[in-house]
Amino acid sequence: MESGDNYFIKNNKLYMIIIAVFIVIVILYGHILLGVISIILYGILVIYNIRNTKFKKNEWKKFIENFSSRLDIATRSTLVKFPFPLVIIRSDGDVIWYNQKFLKDLNKKDVLGKNIKTIIRGFNIKQAMSGRNTKFKSMKIEDRYYNIYTNMIDASENDKGKILLLYFYDTTELVQTINSIEEKKCSIMLIEVDNFDDVIRTVEEDDRPLIIAELERTINIYGQKLNAMVRKYESNKYIFSVQNKYIDIEMEKRFDILDSVRNINIGNKNPLTLSIGVGRSGETPLENENYSVSAKELALSRGGDQAVVKNGDKLLFYGGKTKEVEKRTKVKARVIAHALLDIINDSSNIFIMGHKKPDIDCLGSAVGIHSIISTLKKRCNIILDDVNVSIKPIFTKIREDNDYEGVFIHSRECEEKIDRNSLLIIVDVHSKSYVQDMKLVEKFDRIVIIDHHRKAVDFIEDNLLSYIEPYASSTSELVTEMIPYIVDKPRLKTIEADALLAGICVDTKNFYFKTGIRTFEAASFLKKLGAETIDVKKFFSYDLETYLDRAEIIRSAQIYNNIAIAVCPDKIQDTVLAAQAADELLNITGIEASFVLVKIKDEIFISGRSLGNINVQLILESLGGGGHMTIAGARLKSCSIEKTVYDLKRAINVYIKEDKK
Repeated sequence: MESGDNYFIKNNKLYMIIIAVFIVIVILYGHILLGVISIILYGILVIYNIRNTKFKKNEWKKFIENFSSRLDIATRSTLVKFPFPLVIIRSDGDVIWYNQKFLKDLNKKDVLGKNIKTIIRGFNIKQAMSGRNTKFKSMKIEDRYYNIYTNMIDASENDKGKILLLYFYDTTELVQTINSIEEKKCSIMLIEVDNFDDVIRTVEEDDRPLIIAELERTINIYGQKLNAMVRKYESNKYIFSVQNKYIDIEMEKRFDILDSVRNINIGNKNPLTLSIGVGRSGETPLENENYSVSAKELALSRGGDQAVVKNGDKLLFYGGKTKEVEKRTKVKARVIAHALLDIINDSSNIFIMGHKKPDIDCLGSAVGIHSIISTLKKRCNIILDDVNVSIKPIFTKIREDNDYEGVFIHSRECEEKIDRNSLLIIVDVHSKSYVQDMKLVEKFDRIVIIDHHRKAVDFIEDNLLSYIEPYASSTSELVTEMIPYIVDKPRLKTIEADALLAGICVDTKNFYFKTGIRTFEAASFLKKLGAETIDVKKFFSYDLETYLDRAEIIRSAQIYNNIAIAVCPDKIQDTVLAAQAADELLNITGIEASFVLVKIKDEIFISGRSLGNINVQLILESLGGGGHMTIAGARLKSCSIEKTVYDLKRAINVYIKEDKK
């Protein structure tokens, strides 16, 4: 029998079959009367079973219907009287129902039909609807925090019929307790007056005690305002122990102590500047101190006058709006030169590497280091994988010298020559993302870095010696200063002196930018060793087609808040030409800074230039770039020109807004 006509339960079926078999047997053995009686009784039994089964089924159906009705009432009652706030939304995020608890606890009115994102910022509807995330922790709604649990119900066959139940669990007290504990934890702040000696030397002797006292007073008042433990451990160095809640306030105020100290003026010609390193979120005070030391060193290596907060692996930068102060003393150059000499003498073979798409400063400083090493009778090679348009004239001239035969090698050739005692000297770069071949760098155990760019977040670590001086005009200047300290009677070939002088010229824009006394001293020293200024001038010459391309880039420029933004046409794919156009744009009246974008394959390169009032480094750092206050660059992958221009304008707006504070 089919399930729809099944009037017997399974056990009764078996009994009825057995009885039927016995009746058949009785009839077969000739007991006709008994068989007829048995059939009649069997029919009565069948009818009884059918009626009884029907009755029970009807009773069960009534019970189920009654129970279902009560269950629906219970469900509706549960939704309405649910002890936690509850909201039901559609797949597009619009609210279609909420219970009284939600209305009461969250003080929400007229939310029916509104999108949940207007109520809960940061709530990801797509993740919740797909089931990838069913719990959203510590979501802030006005002044309270909730864990939100989700349950998706498919009300129809298409996605539009899906609804999402949101259950709210108040975790405000837990979050506030955790925040209170975090706020009371102490961070370590290290403060160093980075140009203390230089400023004191410029002050009249009678005013020196006054400026020192004013500096002490300013820093001590600052410490009292932070309720900090303050200790002075050197004439220009302080250590603070500060609760995190005060560090958060200082971050919002962007460490205005930098401005307070800079405004101290008691006969000093140069402003006092601070380098601040803050270490926080460490497991122990010792770990926070290590973070703060690292942060302060980063602030110093980026030119000072700024604060760096190291929150675990995260770095935040504040300040850095003033130009780097040139250090008149060459003591550090002498110390570095002697250390480099010892490292070179202890090395089996030496390799020199620059950055991707090398410029004249990169090549010039590499040639200068090679000259020093050759004088010391040590084997040395310059790793160069790409000869671009900007360095081709000077590179061709260098290759004409017989002594440079076999000096320039590809990175593939270098791998075969590396041993445990090999030395790699990296010039004009210290960033992992910009060095010519980071995989090759990782094969060296002994590394020296010489660079003049402000220290980036992804700097190459684990080096024997790091000479990063952002006050210097160029790496060629740093190399030139070290030559007389390494070689007793320095001699350079004319092309080597030309290369170093060309490196200084290109980064100072012919002694217009970042040019100090030591820059002219280095140029004078190179001139004395045989540098020819006319030959240097020839290195920067270009053909008519290049000139017209540069003019086309300049013609595309748009002015945005006194800043020129230009985009290279598709046919132009040359970062050097983009940089030249950025320099040229500064010659236009009213333009204080310029940015030129060029797209090469799936990458976009930005060249930023400034006359000094606008810090292009801070602007491009927000896009992942870096450099100096007046010269900076950035490289973005898998991004459109339109999106990059939009992001650049947004970064400019943020910079201008913060600069006005």
